Amino acid sequence: MAISISVLVLLLILAVIFLRSGGLKFSHALVCALLGFYLAGTSLAPTIHSGVTATADIVSGLRP
Repeated sequence: MAISISVLVLLLILAVIFLRSGGLKFSHALVCALLGFYLAGTSLAPTIHSGVTATADIVSGLRP
């Protein structure tokens, strides 16, 4: 578990740096995808899933 958390923190830091730099390259997208896979394996996954689902419900309910 300690290795997963340290890799998660490293990937999170890299993703923030890549987003702040303003450029998105293939390597940046790969790091963000890996971050997503690691987050899916943590205890935050149900919270993230319910948040995304709630946001999608709100957006789908908007009428222009």
